[in-house]
Amino acid sequence: MTETLVYVEDDGGEPTADSLGVLSKAVDLGGEVGAVLCGSAVAGSAARLREFGAARVYVAEHPALSDQVPQPRVDVLARLHGERGFESLLFATSTLTADIAAGLAARLETGLNWDLVELERRDGALVGTRLALDDSVSVEVAWKRKPQLALIRPGTFEPQRRADEATVENVEVSFEDWSTQAVVVEHRDVQGEEQSIEDAVVIVAGGRGIGRPENLALLDELAAVLDGAVAATMPLVDMGWCPQSMQVGQTGKRVRPKLYIACGVAGAIQHKVGMDRSGTIVAINTDPNAPIFRFCDLGVIGDVCDVVPGLTELIRRQRA
Repeated sequence: MTETLVYVEDDGGEPTADSLGVLSKAVDLGGEVGAVLCGSAVAGSAARLREFGAARVYVAEHPALSDQVPQPRVDVLARLHGERGFESLLFATSTLTADIAAGLAARLETGLNWDLVELERRDGALVGTRLALDDSVSVEVAWKRKPQLALIRPGTFEPQRRADEATVENVEVSFEDWSTQAVVVEHRDVQGEEQSIEDAVVIVAGGRGIGRPENLALLDELAAVLDGAVAATMPLVDMGWCPQSMQVGQTGKRVRPKLYIACGVAGAIQHKVGMDRSGTIVAINTDPNAPIFRFCDLGVIGDVCDVVPGLTELIRRQRA
């Protein structure tokens, strides 16, 4: 019996990095691990999962799964669990998977722990860890019944390639009458966001200290020479300078780039919880007492409008 099933989210024909990270963690926990892909043309992605340790890959393909709506996927997972009896079902958190996991927990009448930053087995039992009180306290959580459903915080686990090979199995798909009633009538890509901040290796983030919306162009130029993405704090989003998809923080996205350059970012706790797992944090701010200087790796006291153009030009010359 497959003990753990990981839902792998597909993005443009490729499994998301967060999903692969959760799959890798599930393999580390031991036992047989399966992965499930849902979509209208996802069979090609199954080969990728052979490299990340899944013992079995379940592929559910149907036109009703082409749109990113949760209920048809809840039907697939509920039926798959009914036939296979998984002990745990794990999801990397996204807008879609949060809906799927919640709907599945209600359907199976079981518990769901969310925003987990660690998973381990103790005496055979699954134990999760989540952060509370603005990430200042660690709380251990468990489940009263099976299957055990868990949503993992984005950026928590890194994908790890394995030598194992998976058995690919096409699963039969059927839907409840109500599950296909919701349809996507229009899909729009966010203009101006060339790279998702959740996948970016380098992030240049702007805060209120950049002064005015025109100065976002300075961040764009720096991000371009670093092959990175531009992000923003909540005030910039609230003022309409940036779309919500660029927001990092407690009410935005949690990121984990190798390099995070905070430009005019004060470093309030609401922003810190979204980026403090970055590899190296560089802060540029005119206020020497800004909270971000307490936890950054390198701090520059100066005006973003002076420091960033100079840094961009220096990097451009070195890369020429």
